[in-house]
Amino acid sequence: MESQNHTEENRIRQQRRRTSMNTEQRQEYLTRRRASYQATRALRSREQQEQHLTEIRQQYHSQSTERRQELLSMRCTIYRRTQPTFGDDISTANQSTILPPQNEENSTSITIEHDNTSISRPPVIRRRRNNRNSARDFHESIGVTRSHLCAPTTCTFCGARLLPHESSDFCCLNGRVSLPLMPVPPELLSIYNDETEVGRHFRKYIRMYNHIFAFTSMGVHLDGDLANGIEGVYSFRAQGAIYHKIGGFLPSSSERPRFLQLYIYDTDNEINNRVTENPTLNVELVERLRSILDVHNPFVHRFRQLAQEPNIESCQLIIREQPRNRPQYNLPTASEVAAIIVGGEEAGQLNGRDIIVQSHSGHLMNVPDTAGYYDPLQYPLLLPCGTYGWDVNTQNGAASRTKVTCRDYYSYMLQIRDSWDNLLLRGCRLLQQYVVDIFLKMETQKFRWVRNNQSKIRAEMYNGLQDSFEAGINISGHVGRRIILPSSIVGCPRDMGERFQDAMRVVGYSGKPDLFITMTSNPSWDEIRDLLLPGQIPQDRPDLLSRVFHAKFEEFKDDIFDKGVLGKVVAYAYVIEFQKRGLPHAHMLLILGDDDKLNCPDVYNQVVKAEIPLQSDQPELYTCVLKHMIHGPCGTINPRSPCMQKGKCKKHFPKPFVPYTVQGNDCYPLYQRRDMGQVPLGRGRNVYVDNSWVVPYNPWLLLK
Repeated sequence: MESQNHTEENRIRQQRRRTSMNTEQRQEYLTRRRASYQATRALRSREQQEQHLTEIRQQYHSQSTERRQELLSMRCTIYRRTQPTFGDDISTANQSTILPPQNEENSTSITIEHDNTSISRPPVIRRRRNNRNSARDFHESIGVTRSHLCAPTTCTFCGARLLPHESSDFCCLNGRVSLPLMPVPPELLSIYNDETEVGRHFRKYIRMYNHIFAFTSMGVHLDGDLANGIEGVYSFRAQGAIYHKIGGFLPSSSERPRFLQLYIYDTDNEINNRVTENPTLNVELVERLRSILDVHNPFVHRFRQLAQEPNIESCQLIIREQPRNRPQYNLPTASEVAAIIVGGEEAGQLNGRDIIVQSHSGHLMNVPDTAGYYDPLQYPLLLPCGTYGWDVNTQNGAASRTKVTCRDYYSYMLQIRDSWDNLLLRGCRLLQQYVVDIFLKMETQKFRWVRNNQSKIRAEMYNGLQDSFEAGINISGHVGRRIILPSSIVGCPRDMGERFQDAMRVVGYSGKPDLFITMTSNPSWDEIRDLLLPGQIPQDRPDLLSRVFHAKFEEFKDDIFDKGVLGKVVAYAYVIEFQKRGLPHAHMLLILGDDDKLNCPDVYNQVVKAEIPLQSDQPELYTCVLKHMIHGPCGTINPRSPCMQKGKCKKHFPKPFVPYTVQGNDCYPLYQRRDMGQVPLGRGRNVYVDNSWVVPYNPWLLLK
């Protein structure tokens, strides 16, 4: 009686609790109840199947020997007739209903022995009817077609090599942009292509060689941990803005000559002055580079002429911008790039971006990023002939003679063309510095336009004064001129707010995400190595890494969204980021359809694995897991690992062993990690790992 009253009280209490719930709480409660019901139902169904199979086996063993042989023959005949040729997989449960369970071996056929009678049957060949859910419950024996991009095509307008999912808009806007290609001195090209120790030394220290020949200095806050090249992959990452500065062409009495001054002051000891910047530089190589620039660079020609002036103290140097409306492209001459003013001569008419360099200057002048000489003054080893870079007057070489934007100009110049030896793509570490520099130049042009066109973007509609008060700025002296950034600026607060609201609306309409997937870039992809130039390694070509990753990611989206290898996707959201080592990676959230939801640990195990497979069972997957899905190792094995903070791994590795997958409480599931012993990691180190170091993965996607 008391138990009945207690049950009735619990029922009334639960009913009151459900009545007091709001819509979201009630929906979450019903979702948990459905998941619990489906898990219980699946467990009961599995128990009923096992009980039914036990009864069949008992009936089978109770028969006489003749009857057993007759049953075996009948079931084998039925099995051969119903074996699929291109149909569904044969599950383990269905196989056990055909014949009694026996000891399985790792052979290619299955043999059952009973009462001196041997019956052989062909191996079970798993085949998929279509791509739907092919990444679930995957085994290596099923097979998967490796992802390999199609051969690159060639743009019919500019001859650029295009990877899959790239069009002619990527290189020349379908022929609307046509620019002359930069000339390359053959003697400098031979240094870039040198496969000897001297060539490898030059490519490794190319930023330092460019630094000692540059005419301007660079002001940048550089992340030294990533740019040291000692540990991990070299990556040039700048924080904040980049400034190019130029000073006087004569040093003060207490300073040694640097940058532009090296071409003018104390030229007899020029080599020693340059090598003083870094003693590791090769003196003979420095002499070769100086002789090449003396022949081909017009800025060097002008500076050498200035060094011959007898009254150099009273001279001035005017560095001129690129002439407007040039009828055809020619290499700049010494008289065009700079002018020497002696004594009291007039400077003449100066353009807005011309720079006057004094003999002794007490301060450094900024080189405007809208001037054409911005690039050749800083990168003489990439632009040895003094080729002007982009400026506000750069025009299209086609008949239209229209102006070319900064992005379109550099997109055209950084392409791979079989008919042109592009020094920009051979710059290795200097290429990384160059692309970061021009990216910041493009961003600066964008922000400058927004600042000067506040009326066009209707900034008054943002109600800046009201925004200030909402942000807590209620002192009138603190409210100055505000530059409104529209949501078209990627990464600005309004852009991030809109993306967040869109994502929350998707979740509110379609439900919570079911899968969180990360796709990383692999520098060892064949498509990357096939396009590398002689002597290069993947980290020398950030353009290739990004372009190949983009093409691979498009195929990945085709597998996930169109083919539905993980199930029907009703909504998704993803973001592409760059790791600290410069490699792109994508984070993706998937919301699956109701028929493909992950509702219980058994379904989790079909999609996500967190164990090292047996080498004898799945050798290819075993190799891939050890190569790509092992964290670190860190901790006591490697205390200097980047993931270590205060003596602990911030990713919480190694993970604890779990005998079976468990649904977490409002968190990620605890995936199955059985203690199956340690295996050698390889990688040239005497390190052994177990399942506690495995990053969760999907076997189909990993092998793909």
